[in-house]
Amino acid sequence: MTGDQRVGPPSFGSERETLRAFLDYQRATLAMKCEGLTDEQLKQRSMPPSTLTLLGLVRHMAEVERAWFRRVFEDNDVPLVWSDEIDFQAAYDASASTRDEAFSAWEAEVENSRRVERAADSLDQAGHQPRWGEEVSLRMVMVHVLLEYGRHNGHADFLREGVDGTVGA
Repeated sequence: MTGDQRVGPPSFGSERETLRAFLDYQRATLAMKCEGLTDEQLKQRSMPPSTLTLLGLVRHMAEVERAWFRRVFEDNDVPLVWSDEIDFQAAYDASASTRDEAFSAWEAEVENSRRVERAADSLDQAGHQPRWGEEVSLRMVMVHVLLEYGRHNGHADFLREGVDGTVGA
């Protein structure tokens, strides 16, 4: 991996600036964990019986971004990227995927999520979470997605170490 290019969150800032910065930092962390690896390395599994891979994590996070920003605030009926049945597990199967396919989808969903967040008047903006059948705030969505990245970036740490021994940050 090249030098750490991530921009850390501010020590002081508004609630929105802080949430946005932490979310972008976690997004950059996932990209950094995958940096410089081939498609085959990105598909390397953690340890049996797990089939978890870095590429599967990227695909899953594309689904998370879509489910929590696009589906909640724009179109409750839009299908997921890799599943018409709203099966989040389907994204983890990256065996036929490539870096280009997975990262293109993930980056497109991240950009859409950023657009949705920036267009909202406040963190109290309400959207409808179709899986729960209830209204949720943009604040709740940002925190939820931030926690998803935090959890899965922990997985990415172990996966990257298993691929080439790279650890840290």
